[in-house]
Amino acid sequence: MRYFLEIAYDGTRFHGWQVQPNALSVQEVLDDCLSKVLRQPVSSTGSGRTDTGVHASQQFAHFDVAQPLDAQQVVYRLNRILPTDIAAISLYEVPDDAHARFDAHARTYHYHITFAKNPFRRYHAYYHSRPLDIKQMNMAAALLLQHEDFTTFSKVKGDTTHYRCHIYEAIWRKQGEELVFTIRANRFLRGMVRLLVGTLVDVGRGKLTVQQFGQIITSQDRRKSSGAAPAEGLSLAKVEYPEGLLA
Repeated sequence: MRYFLEIAYDGTRFHGWQVQPNALSVQEVLDDCLSKVLRQPVSSTGSGRTDTGVHASQQFAHFDVAQPLDAQQVVYRLNRILPTDIAAISLYEVPDDAHARFDAHARTYHYHITFAKNPFRRYHAYYHSRPLDIKQMNMAAALLLQHEDFTTFSKVKGDTTHYRCHIYEAIWRKQGEELVFTIRANRFLRGMVRLLVGTLVDVGRGKLTVQQFGQIITSQDRRKSSGAAPAEGLSLAKVEYPEGLLA
């Protein structure tokens, strides 16, 4: 039987989602706790990978077991042994062929920039001391919806076979002392959001024009993007599946 587990986590002390040698990952901790609760070896598959220091207010992972589970009881017992920076939210029984990664048809990320130095936000927002031109940043962000190939904003490493993504939304909004970038797409490339944010910030600083940003997109040249924005400002906010899957 297959189950989807919805979780949230603060990624500050983790080296990303995926299990890797000699580094603590969210997946490693989750699988270990699931194995203890279910009293059998469990290997989960996530809806996507987050990098070192990146957070998730909604992440999904699927795993298989032989017997039916009491969803509420599993979530309760799991939260008793998970560390405080990982929370189990919900557990859903799904068809045996459902896949947390491949069945997701949209994902949303948020990136937070703060203009006020705040020690309580140091691990959850990128502190930028200088003002940014939000209007120009949004004009540049709007160009993303006109393109599909985002080779420029991808890391070379990984098993990616193509660099096409359909971006449905890309917008900056002011929220109190913070500027929040919301981007929603059918898929994201490794490092894509942070590279996009770093380049859009250069537009906001006046280092790049909107026209130059558009040229960077079409260049399909990774060397022309700006440096990646810091990990602490980024969080996976929402993962969307076909209606009825998580009933």
